[in-house]
Amino acid sequence: MMMTICTQLGAPHGWTPPKCHLKAQSKAVLKEQKTHSISPEKKEILKSLESWVSRNVLPLAKPVEECWQPRDLLPDSSLSSDEFTDQVKALRDRTAELPNDYLVVLVGDMITEESLPTYQSWLNRQDGIRDEPGSSNNPWVVWTRSWAAEENRHGDLLKTYLYLSGRVDMFMVEKTIQYLIGAGMDITTGNDPYKAFVYASFQERATFVSHGNVARLAKERGDLILARICGTIAADEKRHENAYVRIVEKLLEVDATEAMIAIANMMRRRVTMPAHLMHDGQDPHLFDHFSMVAQRIGVYTTNDYADILEFLIGRWKLEKLEGLTSEGQRAQEFVCGLAPRIRRLQERPNERASKINHKFTWIFNKRCPCEFYGLP
Repeated sequence: MMMTICTQLGAPHGWTPPKCHLKAQSKAVLKEQKTHSISPEKKEILKSLESWVSRNVLPLAKPVEECWQPRDLLPDSSLSSDEFTDQVKALRDRTAELPNDYLVVLVGDMITEESLPTYQSWLNRQDGIRDEPGSSNNPWVVWTRSWAAEENRHGDLLKTYLYLSGRVDMFMVEKTIQYLIGAGMDITTGNDPYKAFVYASFQERATFVSHGNVARLAKERGDLILARICGTIAADEKRHENAYVRIVEKLLEVDATEAMIAIANMMRRRVTMPAHLMHDGQDPHLFDHFSMVAQRIGVYTTNDYADILEFLIGRWKLEKLEGLTSEGQRAQEFVCGLAPRIRRLQERPNERASKINHKFTWIFNKRCPCEFYGLP
């Protein structure tokens, strides 16, 4: 879904998750939270766009009968015991030589996808687009539910594949999922859908990039089925990216200054990835360690972050945006000059990632050096 592999950009250093997953966050985190509710004028704009959403966003959600399902890409349990066992053995043979680094990134991908309940509830809190009765026919929430239903398949598929591989400690993986859902996320959008749509545009693009890179690495290692799995998920993420990018495009058309300010507000804080509260019960810096592995093997890097920002600036034509107030112009100037500054800062994350030699409980406390990829 929203992400998945993430760099240390925006990662919360020093945060220690609570021992009990029922306690969502520490007091130190909660005391600075804000809801950022929107104005009546913004709510009216969102209301006026409902028919536009029906015509331009809902078609990007595929009918269920046309969607792939995890069963299409996994060993077929309806076969005879011998045939099913043969398919599982073939899967295990393919995954036997996958590097530890790759497995860590794939597990982190999957765990982030499995935290879908947090993401759907986040979108459903946004002012002007929330699903009040829980089954509304409002086009905004029809999209949200359709998006969540499609995303739900991603974690199911990756989790089953990893379970069958025998290469990861599913007990620790499942604990991490429970911790993460219990902790939630704090990505500074509050209840402002303008910010939420900017965030989703960036995050779905990031997910598309990272799943695509994971697919490429699987192909290079000879697991063509895993490459197909990750590529199929990436294609979903690309379609979802298109939906959110279209929404922000429309907001820039009908409410240019406020949309531009929302973009700047999200980029000023840097886009915090949705799994930033990741915890396995042992490693208080698990997200940082996971992010550095992803950076090191080239799945999701600081350059990717800058590339995504430049892509969105170009897609939304932000440099050419006119009719802004002075505040909107300052926001425009900030966003359009941000990518080069991010690229200049990439040396530090690269240096940190190159030194990681960390044990991950997900892979039975094995270490993650990167000798398989010929990296320093």
